[in-house]
Amino acid sequence: MAVKTQKKATSIDMTAMCDVAFLLLTFFILTATAKVPEALPVDMPASTVQSKLPENNLATLTIGKGKVFFDLKGREVRVKALEMMAQKYGVEFTEDDKKEFSIMEGFGVPIGNLKQIIEMKSAERSKAGQTGVPKDSLDNQLAEWIQFARRANIDINDKELEIAIKGDAKEEYPSIKKVMDILQDQGINSFSLVTGLRGKNF
Repeated sequence: MAVKTQKKATSIDMTAMCDVAFLLLTFFILTATAKVPEALPVDMPASTVQSKLPENNLATLTIGKGKVFFDLKGREVRVKALEMMAQKYGVEFTEDDKKEFSIMEGFGVPIGNLKQIIEMKSAERSKAGQTGVPKDSLDNQLAEWIQFARRANIDINDKELEIAIKGDAKEEYPSIKKVMDILQDQGINSFSLVTGLRGKNF
């Protein structure tokens, strides 16, 4: 006659697993960076081509709703370009203004109104109703920003600045062509077009 042994209920101590889970959660929260709201959100055209934009030596021109916003990578380059623009247009910026400008997102205002945008909080800038960087033939500040940014990048990084155009898919062609004409007037015939990735159809 077989003797049956009584089965004991097994229990697993989950304390260590909970500790690891909370440590990982804490790590990801502390190392994550919040997404900065775009100054001018655009619905980019779709493409199947995958090529990454460089992390440095890059200026991005965002076109949407008839406006152009300008963004530049590199803190030192941004400050130097700002100083050149300030000298040309007779606008004064404090050291605090320059420091804040070096880390802020793209902007879309005339140089005379830029100080007000710099002094705003990041969340306020996206709601400030920025009118875009002027690009008219009588007041072509966009061309000046591009020229000074290129010069600043060569002075600091000893490299030619790359240009990327980020246009809204619904934007009318004349607005984008105007920006391309400004680039070509400065001998820039090679630039990137930023698109959204879509799946390939086979």
